[in-house]
Amino acid sequence: MPFTPYLRESSVTTELTAPARIRSDVAPIQRRTLGLLFGTQIIGGIGVTIGIAVGALLAARIAGTAVAGLTQSATVVGAALLAIPITRITNGHGRRPGLVVAYLVGAVGAALVVLAAVTRIVPLLFLGSLLFGGGTAANLQARYAAVDLAEPARRGRQLALIVWATTIGAVAAPNFAGLADAVAGGWGLPPLAGPFAFSAVAFVLAAGVLFALLRPDPLRTARRLSVAESMTPPRPAAESTTPSRPAAEPMTPPHPEAEPMTPPRPAARRGAGMRAAWQVVRDRPAARLGVAAVAVGHAVMVAVMSMTPVRLGESHGDADVLRVVGIVLSLHIAGMYALSPLVGWLADRLGRPAVILGGVGLLLAACAVAGTAGHHTPQLSVGLVLLGLGWSGTMVGGSTLLSESVPASVRPSVQGFSDLTMGLAGAGAAAVSGFVMRAAGYPVLTLLAAIVVVPLVALALRRGPTGGARPGG
Repeated sequence: MPFTPYLRESSVTTELTAPARIRSDVAPIQRRTLGLLFGTQIIGGIGVTIGIAVGALLAARIAGTAVAGLTQSATVVGAALLAIPITRITNGHGRRPGLVVAYLVGAVGAALVVLAAVTRIVPLLFLGSLLFGGGTAANLQARYAAVDLAEPARRGRQLALIVWATTIGAVAAPNFAGLADAVAGGWGLPPLAGPFAFSAVAFVLAAGVLFALLRPDPLRTARRLSVAESMTPPRPAAESTTPSRPAAEPMTPPHPEAEPMTPPRPAARRGAGMRAAWQVVRDRPAARLGVAAVAVGHAVMVAVMSMTPVRLGESHGDADVLRVVGIVLSLHIAGMYALSPLVGWLADRLGRPAVILGGVGLLLAACAVAGTAGHHTPQLSVGLVLLGLGWSGTMVGGSTLLSESVPASVRPSVQGFSDLTMGLAGAGAAAVSGFVMRAAGYPVLTLLAAIVVVPLVALALRRGPTGGARPGG
């Protein structure tokens, strides 16, 4: 029977008939929500990645190679900053308005990038890149929408389904760049502007589908269900047999739809929450390793990946550069996501630090292979696949280690702190990579990236080759 944990805990009272009936109605709503999110995530993933695939190339032609990485950084920063107002919209009005606004902001950003390509106005390019991050913010928010009404036993699988949908769009997207550029060229747009025009259309399409069909809103439905359940009387007898459970449950709710109703959550998002999160990370070696692995792995990946299209542009002409970039980036993104279930299994089997060390080794190998490839595209492609696999190891191993090594009461704040650190590291890496590429070239960029990742080895070895969980911190 669906949602048996809730029914079992509440079966001692007949007043629970209404919540149980609501939950029986939730299952078809959740199936519909997942189907819509799956489809729009593919569309949104295409819109985001097709722009990223040519963003550095377009920026290099408008403003120079040194500035190319800054546009990638602007997109990352834009996604992070836009999360604040989008979260407020979601909290006040539900998932549907939040997702729609995020996609529409991304569409406006893509249109501004196209306008910048036509006018060659550099500030307009940066503004467009900043707003283009709305597409990324929407894709990230959709993952949470997938679990608003999910059964506890299926929450991970349903969230993973939406993540996989994003991957499908992201892997396919770079290969559409050449077609989009050719079509837009017929409209009189300059080279490399077409993919961003395609992104704007994709974002508007995703926003339109969600606005029209994401009804009822999953978050608002979950809140109504949470209110209905909170009005049921507590179980008088059984609770005394497990005195420790009520104290723990508010910190780790059994179902995500209860989170908006939990008083500590808003406080965890304020500055005090971030300060508390930093103190927890500072005092726990495992948490420090988790944050460092996620941030450093992401920074190295972004630095090398963002300048690879520019490197390919040095040896391929306009006629085939987009096709080659599409193939190489598709292989890279496949390396990031295709084997993530295996990486997670290895993290459980071998320990988190061991997987982090494996990710570090793959990142070092990627820098060596890509940095020595010269203009040999097949070898560069192998380097980018290794780069994606290394990122997967540090991301999965680091995130898992971080989550299990802090108390449940501060876990959301610590995870938010880690995401913030990761975003800033990626933005900084993207910004610096363009200057390094111009001043010293791609091989030196990969060498510096390899040097940055080395300290993770020492941190991981201090934790030992394996790392078990510390439940509850």
